[in-house]
Amino acid sequence: MQKLRKKSAYEGNPVGLSDKACKAIAADLDKHLASLWIMYAQYHKHHWLVEGPQFRDIHLFLQGHYEEVNLQLDAVAERMTLLGYTPTTRLENYVKLAYIEQEPADVYHIRDGFENNMKNERKIAVEFRKTIELCIKHGDYGTKSMLEGFLFKIEDRCHHLEHFLGEDSMAVGLLHKPEEIDEEENSKKKKKK
Repeated sequence: MQKLRKKSAYEGNPVGLSDKACKAIAADLDKHLASLWIMYAQYHKHHWLVEGPQFRDIHLFLQGHYEEVNLQLDAVAERMTLLGYTPTTRLENYVKLAYIEQEPADVYHIRDGFENNMKNERKIAVEFRKTIELCIKHGDYGTKSMLEGFLFKIEDRCHHLEHFLGEDSMAVGLLHKPEEIDEEENSKKKKKK
């Protein structure tokens, strides 16, 4: 294949932003893109592997999350091209570039996966806020507006994960007493040591 340009090459932008602004903001967007790909994969993993009495609700909940993340990562990549830069496209580079960690490939309790997802969504929200400030500094109100809309949805996903992680659930109330679950979890932790 014949290369048209290097990934790092700046193409210019059609919207009148400074080259300096585009370079700084595109670098942040590429990190967001990588982190959103990690979240997309994580939500898919948990969607595929969830089991138990709340399977269907959680399965659909996670599907909604990965579909939403997919739309966001696509828009972030498109915005990078508007700013004159090429988004990262190689999967192995997403793990290197992301500011969140990918969960190991093993299967874990869905509760542990949700806790990890909430931690990652929180980190993404923090990093989006930093880029929003950078956009204000450089007068890039288009990217700022896009990220603010996404930030609202990221915070909403984080909030919904928090609800699933609440202490009270129908499964606990119908199938187990809370102290039985605590005893079982403590027993498992002791076996791991």
